[in-house]
Amino acid sequence: MQKQLIKLAFFLALGEAMYIGLVERFFSNTPDNKILAPITFLLLFVLSAAVSGALVLGKPVLMYVEGKKKEALELFGFILFWLFIFFVLMVISLVVFRQ
Repeated sequence: MQKQLIKLAFFLALGEAMYIGLVERFFSNTPDNKILAPITFLLLFVLSAAVSGALVLGKPVLMYVEGKKKEALELFGFILFWLFIFFVLMVISLVVFRQ
């Protein structure tokens, strides 16, 4: 069961990282518009909070409600662990590939 949780956590965290990458691509290709840019940013911020909440908290909350409290907390911890690993890898690549 532990290996399944770690694998599930990896894919949920990977999905979150990929979603963040898509949001970044969207923002890097938007024109500067003093009226629409803040509205677009706020709408995307709210949408991102919902998507990120679903990716990071959805399965652990569902498991917790089903009575699998220990597994839910472990899964949440593993998701945070993988997100931290992705963060560290991004920081390292920023340092290594700095121009």
